[in-house]
Amino acid sequence: MRPAVELESVTKRYRRYAGRRKFATLKSALLRGSLVSDLSPDETFTAVDDVTFQVPEGSAFGIIGRNGSGKSTLLKLIAGISKPTRGDVRVRGRISALIELGAGFHPEISGRENVFINGVMLGLTNREIAERFDEIVAFAELEEFIDAPVKNYSSGMYMRLGFAVAVHVDPDVLIIDEVLAVGDEGFSLKCLDKFAEFKRRGKTILLVTHSLGTVQKFCDEAVWLDDGALRSQGDPRRVIHAYLQDVATGEEKLLSEDDRRKLGATASIEATGDVADSALEAELTTEEPPEDMFRASEGRWGSGEAVIDEVTIEGDGGPAHLYNSGDRMAVRLSVQAPEPLDDFVFGISIFNAEGVCCYGTNTEIEELVPDVLTGSGEVVFEIESLDLVEGTYKLDVAVHTREGRPYDYHRLLHTFRVKSRTKDAGIYRPRHRWTFTPNIRFREKAGE
Repeated sequence: MRPAVELESVTKRYRRYAGRRKFATLKSALLRGSLVSDLSPDETFTAVDDVTFQVPEGSAFGIIGRNGSGKSTLLKLIAGISKPTRGDVRVRGRISALIELGAGFHPEISGRENVFINGVMLGLTNREIAERFDEIVAFAELEEFIDAPVKNYSSGMYMRLGFAVAVHVDPDVLIIDEVLAVGDEGFSLKCLDKFAEFKRRGKTILLVTHSLGTVQKFCDEAVWLDDGALRSQGDPRRVIHAYLQDVATGEEKLLSEDDRRKLGATASIEATGDVADSALEAELTTEEPPEDMFRASEGRWGSGEAVIDEVTIEGDGGPAHLYNSGDRMAVRLSVQAPEPLDDFVFGISIFNAEGVCCYGTNTEIEELVPDVLTGSGEVVFEIESLDLVEGTYKLDVAVHTREGRPYDYHRLLHTFRVKSRTKDAGIYRPRHRWTFTPNIRFREKAGE
């Protein structure tokens, strides 16, 4: 099958506008041959970097990646809106592109006039547009507003009209950017039905979206762009898996850095006694702790008679900040007491992002009677199954007296995140199952 779209070593560079260097005139810039080719590397940035791939005719092709990875720039190159700095872009057949919300619409004129202008821009005659006009308006669900100025349209109305025109031009290659995200659920389903119809008719679809489920179910092939470069191409499931693994690595790094930043920001004075150097960037403050620690903002308090000098959140593979619902998690505390103590309690609490305590316990509640704490030691609190719904959670960890006076209290200084394919509500996700009598039946979702 021949390709509908071919990209060969495509690079797109833009000039950085820092005000340090300007062309005197457009003529002088053109006489030099390029607006960017003679600029130094620090005066340009590369939006698309040496990208090569082919899109087979009649296929649905997904492009995924983080914001700023070059996805929209790539679509503009394919649509002919921009020219590559280097490399070749070849497209066979008529292109219809919906890349930017409201692109090609004049805000001061009516939706009716904009339909005709957009249709002509996409290669139709006035007669062809007139023949399809009622169908376009009905698909966009804008019968009552088609004669109103487009400047009065909502973002959803903009998108519906733009999409309706784009698909009714009957293109060979349809290019759709993330603008569909502004549509409601009903219209999004209508768009997916239209995509399916295009596929049946052998049309080619290029889709940029952050909806990975749509790419996985709808697309025949996918590419992952990262910082302008092609990181992976092929089966959508494999490409999405590689992308999510990379995203998880980035999240892990950000959460770890955020914890270090918060610890470094807490007030520090020297702890009581001859305590060894801490792995934490901050030590204790001897200020009076809040009366209700659960209502306190993040911080660290205590007398220092015992010190938690390192906190590690671990999964099965070692230290981690990202978990799936149901995973094993352990909280490891490295503890030091310069002088022997016979009055001590270790506590752990888990809070969600809204500050709601999801769970809290301590060794006193669980009837462990303290005997002696001296020198360096380790405490491990293990959760066999982290049955929390998806979200970001924070830990309180503490060592204190049986009456509650803190030796070392870490308030909301340690963060972890729970992922789940099931988007249920609340906090706790108990292990459960459904059973039904034979006359009540369900079927799997399409594409699963």
